[in-house]
Amino acid sequence: MSTLSGRSMMTFPGQGAQVVGMGLDFAERFPAARDLYRKADEILGFPLSEPCFRGPDAELHRTEICQPGILVTSLAILAALESERRIDREEFSATAGLSLGEYTALVFSGALDFADALRLVRNRGRYMQECSDREPSGMVSLLGGDEESARNVCRAASGKGIIGIANQNAPEQWVLSGAKAAVDEAARVAPTLGFRKAIPLKVSGAFHSELMRSAATKLAADLQSVTIRRPRIGFLTNVTGAFVDDPEAIRRHLAEQVVSPVLWERCVKTAIAAGIGSFFEPGPSKVLTGLLRKISPDATSVSCEKLADLERVPARTL
Repeated sequence: MSTLSGRSMMTFPGQGAQVVGMGLDFAERFPAARDLYRKADEILGFPLSEPCFRGPDAELHRTEICQPGILVTSLAILAALESERRIDREEFSATAGLSLGEYTALVFSGALDFADALRLVRNRGRYMQECSDREPSGMVSLLGGDEESARNVCRAASGKGIIGIANQNAPEQWVLSGAKAAVDEAARVAPTLGFRKAIPLKVSGAFHSELMRSAATKLAADLQSVTIRRPRIGFLTNVTGAFVDDPEAIRRHLAEQVVSPVLWERCVKTAIAAGIGSFFEPGPSKVLTGLLRKISPDATSVSCEKLADLERVPARTL
């Protein structure tokens, strides 16, 4: 188990954070960010930077494009901040990412090489899209209830097809995932089973559900071909919400994560219990910063999404 020596944690967003133009302002101004996009284009054999910088929107939102795009954008922003001496990696004692953000966190921690992570998330996105194309499916966000209420909704909707908890993001915020008919039924019955609101999500499939099992199997095979090292700092896994530093355990968790709930609130609470008091989020959104405020209003949270955010990240603030 990793031992924490400081009080800051680096966090990385997952799918859904993408937006056309992400990272462009950093790439135009900072050679370190520009070089990372160039390197990604070379590794993948196609210009990933184009849909990130210029779209079109439909191209960027393809799962196999947005996943590597978000990873590269988060790391490019981080590279720009490091080149300006606004971030010092040595000040961070822990890291975590939401879903695909785990791969970004593992690159940051030194456990995964950039090229390996990039190829893995490209394949991960492709496999997940294949599952989504195979059967109509979706996800729904439930607000205002607890875990037992979420499980009651799943039980009530299960007659329509496979459905289960996909994310536990913050207090009273749950995401269900499954067959489209079951998700539609869950949205219908949720207000009668303890939830204030049910919001269907604009996603291409039932991520983090059993409908992604073939994607998890294919990804597990790919993971066997890459080197995973022991993280240099504490790494929190979505699958259990606990710290893990054994490379083989990380390998297993990355595959199982595709069909398992993302326990983000548990990850944050584990970090806080271990002494983490400040969090930083570089990437094309401020989603994790918003969730942190709901999970722990007293924790310090800083995000960097656009060039204008640089003023909020003075050197060595965390």
